[in-house]
Amino acid sequence: MREITTHSAEETIALGRTLIELLAPPKLVLLRGDLGAGKTTLVKGIAAAFEAAEEEDVTSPTFTLVHEYRGPRANLYHIDLYRVDTPRELETLGLDDLRSSNSVLLIEWGEKFPRLQRERDVEISLERDGETGRRIRIIG
Repeated sequence: MREITTHSAEETIALGRTLIELLAPPKLVLLRGDLGAGKTTLVKGIAAAFEAAEEEDVTSPTFTLVHEYRGPRANLYHIDLYRVDTPRELETLGLDDLRSSNSVLLIEWGEKFPRLQRERDVEISLERDGETGRRIRIIG
């Protein structure tokens, strides 16, 4: 387990950029943290590192549930399960169809589903630390 503290959104994005080796595909990554903890901010750096999207193009998939970012190194799927409540609803998303040798699934609120907890390769927890700081724990 690694624990890092960032002090701004820019530092959280920069940390995301450093995770490219750890998150080399195929990976299923659970992103844990309360609303506003910085999960999407971290994904901005991850997507930029994989050359799958510019930081400013990465947004929260809260209402669309899945955002896809295609890059030369990997296809990233940023998934938000906040509004998904049952295993049946989860199955209708077809997440298994997104898994491939070239994919990285970055799943927010995946801890709601035991199956995803069992299958995860990496877990990243974000917690507020003051006004702009974040305590980030990486397991995997």
